[in-house]
Amino acid sequence: MADQSTHVYLTRKSVEAIVAANGEDRHGLKRPLGWASLMALGIGGIIGAGIFVLTGTAAAHYAGPGVMISFLLSGLACAFVGLCYAELASLIPVSGSTYTYTYATLGEIFAWIIGWDLVLEYGAGAATVAVGWAGYFADTLAGFGIHPPPALMTAYFADPAAHGGTLAPGLFNFPAAVVVLLLTAILTQGTRESSRFNNVIVTIKVCVVIAVIIFGAPHVNPANWSPLVPENTGEFGHFGWSGVVSGASVVFFAYIGFDAVSTAAQEAHTPQRDVPIGILGSLIICTVLYIAVAAVATGIVPYKELGVPDPIAVAMDHTGVAWLSWAVKLGALAGLTTAMLVLLFGQTRVFYAMAQDGLLPPVFAKLHPNWRTPAISQTLVGVLTAMIAGLLPIEILGKLVNIGTLAAFALVCGAVLHLRRSSPDLHRPFRAPGIPWLPVLGILSCLALMAFLPLLTWISLFGWTGIGLLVYFFYGSRHARR
Repeated sequence: MADQSTHVYLTRKSVEAIVAANGEDRHGLKRPLGWASLMALGIGGIIGAGIFVLTGTAAAHYAGPGVMISFLLSGLACAFVGLCYAELASLIPVSGSTYTYTYATLGEIFAWIIGWDLVLEYGAGAATVAVGWAGYFADTLAGFGIHPPPALMTAYFADPAAHGGTLAPGLFNFPAAVVVLLLTAILTQGTRESSRFNNVIVTIKVCVVIAVIIFGAPHVNPANWSPLVPENTGEFGHFGWSGVVSGASVVFFAYIGFDAVSTAAQEAHTPQRDVPIGILGSLIICTVLYIAVAAVATGIVPYKELGVPDPIAVAMDHTGVAWLSWAVKLGALAGLTTAMLVLLFGQTRVFYAMAQDGLLPPVFAKLHPNWRTPAISQTLVGVLTAMIAGLLPIEILGKLVNIGTLAAFALVCGAVLHLRRSSPDLHRPFRAPGIPWLPVLGILSCLALMAFLPLLTWISLFGWTGIGLLVYFFYGSRHARR
């Protein structure tokens, strides 16, 4: 029998989720999103830096052609987690993602830790993608013979040594910051408008990805796939099977966008049906596309040549199809744009849920009277993310994202196990199969991938969590609406 406080919380959240008139909650967020828009939101968040950047990074430095297996392993781990997400999203159809699920099942302090880590995940993730976008943007401008001053295209804290000493001293990465601010302006205007923009861009980049597969496949040389798993260099995680798993940890960043589907639950027409479809549909589609693109890229070009900012464009250059390289660059810009859009969207929805529960100041839950979006929160998040993207390089930002995400995903699986035991009679519009083994596999998969992340990433997580606990004890615990 579940304790009374859990039932009270679930009841309160359920009431919030169904008090709607003509698709809108009179005092809350609009509900303009159907399952197709949610699936597009997930694809928009997933297809981005992973397919256009990390494919080359993981292949060149960790897994070789075995990056195909790396994507499969990450996709499999996300499938375990995604099924658990789908059950919780249908049971607790409100904004807040992992934060809300943890609050409803494991309690306030665990919810705070996960919510705080999600802030790091979404903020650092959006900034990381923005820097990747700026790199493709610079390549595109160079193709037209336009070369802006390097100091205005490079982060202030970028280390020239990390780029072989060829990187010019940076002042501020203006393209990365500007694109974040433009997307923030779009998001403040309304979810329906942002969703329409996302749907158009998702269509464009999926077409580009399919074109890469179709037109690149005839140029594949199977000899480039041999050996599929290159021999280990003697260093753990550098090729061999340990490299394949390390590659899975690296490319896991490519999948975190599906989490944003659950953050939009309170803006879905029928969240009990639409959110599970959006989560699982986007995961399946993107996993297939990732593996296919990785196969084509490593089949066309020897994997050691893919450790560049634009690996898919490099692979297409080798096909001799000139227009395809341009299409990939434009598709990458589109893909990275929607990935940023989804991450910026998701962060403010987590803030919205935390502020509604009193753990953050009320300003983060304040909605614009006309647009019905958390406009103030969205603007604050956008400005801060733009500053981070302009000042920090991708090699620093990328290390901050994955570990918090994996920890949050493991707790989602734990929450499903807990609720199945404590409240077996709750109505579950979607029931994850294979309980208890499915969530156990999800937890073990997340822990295994976390184990392959570098020590600096763990230190960053503990430091950020420590700051979060201070905020919680000095503000959140005193203002919480229990």
